[in-house]
Amino acid sequence: MYRGGRPNALARLLNRISAAQFGAGFLAPPAWVTLEVTGRRSGKPVSLPLVVTTYEDQRFLVSMLGPRANWVANVRAAHGQAVLRHGTTERVRLIEVDPVVTAPILRGYLAVAPGARAHFPIDRTAPLAEFERIAPDYPVFRIA
Repeated sequence: MYRGGRPNALARLLNRISAAQFGAGFLAPPAWVTLEVTGRRSGKPVSLPLVVTTYEDQRFLVSMLGPRANWVANVRAAHGQAVLRHGTTERVRLIEVDPVVTAPILRGYLAVAPGARAHFPIDRTAPLAEFERIAPDYPVFRIA
């Protein structure tokens, strides 16, 4: 559904449905949220479903599609200004984390985001050194 790192028509439809469901907090675990960020080209709000992972009492968002994902470019263009929804609305600032320290965050993300596992070249139980090797390919943002 994400050939070439881009969602096909079915994935886009399912993402719209999931974004509405996660944003409403309806039958969705607390870690499943809707990210809303201003589109860098359209200037209009763009919503998509994501999974929040925690590490050392902090929350993070991970791009399972890597640095070329549209939401990553939109967050960067918006200087991190975004909204998270899960039954309530939370204005947040997303701060990109240096890949040098993201390996344990990525491992934790794969533990809570089973749908993302197919997009990673290693198993969720791989040694931390393997996560360190792939960390530069998967942007991580701390939720502030």
